[in-house]
Formats: sequence, structure tokens, C-alpha cells
Amino acid sequence: MLCEKKLVRQAVVSESKIKILILSDSRAFHTERIVEQLEKQNYDVLTLSMENGDMEHVNLQKRSCFKFLYYRLAVPEIKKIIDEFQPDIVNAHYATGYGYTAALALRNKNIPLILNLWGSDILRVPNKSFLHKRKARVALENASYVLADSQYLLDEAYKIFPLNNSTVIYWGIENEMLDFHKENYTFNKPLRIIVPRPHEEVYRNEFIIEALADYLKSGEIQIIFPSWGKLFSSFKQKAENISTDNISFYNKMNRKDYLKYFASHDLYLSNAETDSSPVSLIEAMALGLIPVTADIEGVKEWLGDNNGFRFKENNFSDLQKIIIEIIKSDNLYDSMRKKNLEIVKEKGLFENNIEAHVKILKDQIGIDD
Repeated sequence: MLCEKKLVRQAVVSESKIKILILSDSRAFHTERIVEQLEKQNYDVLTLSMENGDMEHVNLQKRSCFKFLYYRLAVPEIKKIIDEFQPDIVNAHYATGYGYTAALALRNKNIPLILNLWGSDILRVPNKSFLHKRKARVALENASYVLADSQYLLDEAYKIFPLNNSTVIYWGIENEMLDFHKENYTFNKPLRIIVPRPHEEVYRNEFIIEALADYLKSGEIQIIFPSWGKLFSSFKQKAENISTDNISFYNKMNRKDYLKYFASHDLYLSNAETDSSPVSLIEAMALGLIPVTADIEGVKEWLGDNNGFRFKENNFSDLQKIIIEIIKSDNLYDSMRKKNLEIVKEKGLFENNIEAHVKILKDQIGIDD
């Protein structure tokens, strides 16, 4: 019934509008932002999702007990929706999930497919098995155009299938949020560190509290983590054994409140195993935090040798040296922080990113600006 009601409403208002069908995780902030901007520009957008997020969407049925089969078994339902909604273009997000499903649903249909890569769909999932890699290949092979948020991610996708039409579009921070850039670069005491990555295996948050346990116990630093993720319960228990005073958690909040809160910290820290131009890093650079990340390929398009710190993966002492250097130094890294703000203004503003995204959608439909 949800699907029928939604499609009836869309049909009434969309006769003269460009229709865009989005397949993406409705819980994800990336999905919300893209859909919101497209709707503001007067496109008729219908979002399909197996996840049950708060944004308006058609909730696709999960027709199996096995997650691996969710996307394959959703194809008939998506085909029916395509026939009813009659989109001008389909924009699928995450290659091994919705990208794969969209590719199957659009077979024998003359509708362009834009595929947005998110990172782990290319960097991690295809390595699980031949079948996972096959799903990524099907999505890439059938996409009219492939978008990624780093050249590194596109290069890795090309190893799976040689792309004909592709480009890099970063997903950054909204221009108005730059107002939250730190007015004062003086460090808090203790040093306030934020790790805005959910408690999932790929982000390896336990390493951080293990490596920095002595500084947490001495009260030289405080570390703040999000209060969600599959591993949150076990992480929280471990954190309580290290420090009850200097490890804390924040709950989800609206965008503006979150970025204002984010800006109140001194240092951004991430130990992700894989990443592709992480939005949280771009936000940290925009707001004036000192960025510290694991030395992985996905951050290097943003974080060089002179505008932040990278530590060797799984190396306690390397991370410890960086933190101690920052604590003990009289340097407030003013020039680094100002440089990072300019980098974000140049290539990481969300408004410019979505403009580039829309231009590709129009080009694929055949509409001139």
C-alpha cells in the first residue's frame, strides 16, 4: 500500500517534471542531502530503499533471510515501480547493492543509469567472494555513468570493469556551515578529540582507545565517539575499563547542531581501514579541526604532508607521537587550519558538488542547461 499511495501522489504532480528514481539507503545522510537538493530544484524524485529511514521513501520488501539475496529478489518489485513511475533516469547508490539491483531491473529498458560509488562497495565487498565481485561488475558494466568521490575509488573500480563514462564528484560541506569554522584556535585542556565514525569493523575504533589509553587515564585528552554502530555495546564496555571520565559518546542530532558541536573539538581522528574522500574529514578541515587519520590511500587526495597528520596503520607508537606532539607543542597550526578551509572552499562545497551531479543527470537524459 505504501508503494501504491506514493506512486499515485507522484503521478499527479510530475507530468511536466523530470522524474528521477533514486535507489539508496534511506537512513544515510548522503541520500537525504541529495534527494533534498534535487527536490529543491523542482525534480520529481522517488526514493526506493530496503532500509527504513526517516526520509520519505518507498520501503522495498526484503524477500529472504539472507542479506546476499535481498537485492536480487527485489528486482521484480523495482521493475513494477519503474513501469508505473516511468522515470527519465535512475540514480543508484552503492554498486554491490542498489547498483546491482538497478542494473538487473533496467535490462531491456532505454533508461540511463547513474551509479554512485560509496567506497566499501568497491574497496571491501568485492573481495569477499567471486559472487560479490560479480555483483560489482554487473553494476559497473551496465551503468551509463559512474560517479565516485575520489580518483582512487574510480581507479579501483576500473580494475573490476573498464569504465567508459566516469568522473569524480566530492561530497563536502554546505557553504552556510562554514560559519562554524573555529574563531579561536586555542586548544582545550584536556585536548578534545572527536572520532565521528560509527562503531563498525571498518573504522577500527578500539585501536584508538587502546593506543591512547595512557593519555586518557592521565587526563591529557578526552575522546568523543558516536553512540551507534553494530559494535557499540562491546566498544562501550571496553571504553569503561579504560576511562569513565575521558571517553564519552554523542547521540544523533540535526545537521546544524551536529556541525556546531563538531567544531567545538580540537582534533579529528579516524582509523578507518578503507575510505574514499570521507565527508567527515572534509567537515573537519572546513571547521578548523586538526585532522589525524590512518595513512590509507582514500584520504590522500585531501590530506597531504603539510595540512594534517597521518599515522602508520596498526601502529600504537606512531599515533602516540602525533598526539604528544600536538599536546606539547606551542604551535596552534593556524596556517594549516586556514589552508584547509581554502581547500574545502575550492573543491569541497556541497552546493558545487550537487551542481556537478545535476549536470551529469541532465546530460544523460539529453537536456541542455
